[in-house]
Amino acid sequence: MVAKDTQVFVSRVVGLPIVDAAGDQVGRVKDVVCYLRSEDRAPRVKGLVAELFARVRIFVPMVRVHDITSNQVAITGQVDARRFQRREAEILVAGDLFDRPIERSRPTRILDVSMHMVRSREWELKSVALRSSGAAGRFGFGSRGVPKIVSWREIPDLIMSSARTAANLIAEFTEMKPADVAKELHDLEPEWLAAVVEGLDDETLAEAIEELPEDEQIDIISAMETERAADVLAEMDPDDAADLIRDLPADVAEDLLQRMEPEESADVRRLLIYEEFTAGAMMTPEPIVMDTDATVAQALAYAREEALTPALSSMVFITRPPLETPTGRYVGAAHIQRLLREPPTTLVATLLDHDLEPLSPGTSLGQVSRYLATYNLVVAPVVNKEGHLLGAVAVDDVLDHMLPDDWRGDQMDEMDAADLSDAEVAHG
Repeated sequence: MVAKDTQVFVSRVVGLPIVDAAGDQVGRVKDVVCYLRSEDRAPRVKGLVAELFARVRIFVPMVRVHDITSNQVAITGQVDARRFQRREAEILVAGDLFDRPIERSRPTRILDVSMHMVRSREWELKSVALRSSGAAGRFGFGSRGVPKIVSWREIPDLIMSSARTAANLIAEFTEMKPADVAKELHDLEPEWLAAVVEGLDDETLAEAIEELPEDEQIDIISAMETERAADVLAEMDPDDAADLIRDLPADVAEDLLQRMEPEESADVRRLLIYEEFTAGAMMTPEPIVMDTDATVAQALAYAREEALTPALSSMVFITRPPLETPTGRYVGAAHIQRLLREPPTTLVATLLDHDLEPLSPGTSLGQVSRYLATYNLVVAPVVNKEGHLLGAVAVDDVLDHMLPDDWRGDQMDEMDAADLSDAEVAHG
């Protein structure tokens, strides 16, 4: 793993082979994607543009980059083979910045740009290598000076302007929590909303849509081109995507499901077969599932995954293979709090809560809420009659279905009122 604050020049990364967790080459680095940030913060590195052997260019997020050496870039997780599509606010470091002229006392161009890791798998641009052309030499030709390393702050193209533009809004939203992005989208004028939605990356937009009122979710998805809408739905949690698809016309819903990746659409289709407001309809098909030989150390490492919600990371489910839902025979569940008190080599299967009866997919919303309250849980297993784990119901999904249909809109109106009140106080 690259040490924190170690500079890596992009020219050294471009062209390197990309290898997966098994050590197999999946492609090569073609460029580095970044975006500008406000408040004098360094541009954030978003990910890599990789070229697969089929000459298809895809996007690899920096959170998947495990290590960068002089010989290769190692990544974790599965490669998303969808073709890379550049968004409005994105900058391609090599393609946009290399050899770009900048205003200096002498003709000067950008030779290279470095990046460094500021936190685990979070990278920013750090410095820029400039090359200036000197005065004419003995034979009338211009001389090329030694490259000069300067801070990114000295490059106007890397500083966000203060003007209100769609690109600036997109850059700001990338740094915000999903609920705050949703609030901003809720308040945007239609023309601004369309431009921002077009420029936001699929993951950021998907997380924000999950926080919007249902009618606004439908409006945004319906206004997109079908391919883009399918990509955004694929980035949403399967239970949230299923809830949204239920509200769309049947022909539109089926078209979107057909265009999603088969693995993603399969999760959503499984949820759609259950009646709304039941455990089966509310569950997520992606809880922590491990085999009977899993140790406490392995379970805790899995629970630390950033993509997991606090609720889902509170419990580990043990099953027989296959471990993807619907799994093999369900064995039981263990609380993370219990695992924290045990030696790391202990088998999780020896620490199961045998008093915890699983829910059936047909369990009603009211019964699920009483179950969670009775056992003081924030997540519960859902198991079918054949004894296979189908997924898990989290308390946030239960609350989402128990609150009034328009609770998200009411919450945003309250936030608007609070902002207005604060502004009035500030102006006396």
